[in-house]
Amino acid sequence: MKTKFKLIALDADDTLWHNIPLFNTTEARFREILTASQDTDTIEQRLYQTEKRNLEHFGYGVKSFTLSMIETAIELTEGHIPATHIQEIIDLGREMLKAPVELLDGAEETIRILAEQVPLMLLTKGDLLSQESKLARSGLGGYFSAIEIVSKKDTDTYRKILRRNDLQPSQFLMVGNSIQSDVLPVLEAGAAAVHIPYHTTWVHEQADMEALQGKDFTCLESLRELPAWLTQTEWIR
Repeated sequence: MKTKFKLIALDADDTLWHNIPLFNTTEARFREILTASQDTDTIEQRLYQTEKRNLEHFGYGVKSFTLSMIETAIELTEGHIPATHIQEIIDLGREMLKAPVELLDGAEETIRILAEQVPLMLLTKGDLLSQESKLARSGLGGYFSAIEIVSKKDTDTYRKILRRNDLQPSQFLMVGNSIQSDVLPVLEAGAAAVHIPYHTTWVHEQADMEALQGKDFTCLESLRELPAWLTQTEWIR
């Protein structure tokens, strides 16, 4: 594989390992705690609103999600939620932080192939300690020449990464499952993006499809397809 890219960055959650199913399972258990006093739709909507409001304060990740669950529970019960239920929610968050890291099919093989040919960067959002822990448990850490754990992925973030690595936009490729974080801001920065959809998308990462009009990027069904795509496309050096 020969490519003109001097650096390929890969997202982590739901690109290299499963993540959103853990959040969905935890949210279902959270709803069970509150269903005695609230209906499911109300719980879902209030939790969504609380998460959205808290993102700018607490960022992304399990700890932020846990705080949002606690705040939602207090609001929906008007402050009358038992301390035992608060402890249950804290325990849910702790379980998430200790959950095994389950790699997506073909992730280790693909990363190994890529790392033999071009420098790789892990570029992901979230809590620093949590993401470092998941990377260590994934067994993939040794394949990356650089690690970037950021609070958000916007155009300015990508431009800073390009400057720090002394790269022209044409020399950088971002690969990830989120249109909102891994595609649109990358294209705005002048670089290339490959979208590899996960079977479900976190509600806060869903993009307005109109924003994709006229955008030039590649969509692959699986991470396994990436090495062949790099070899067969116009990106060949």
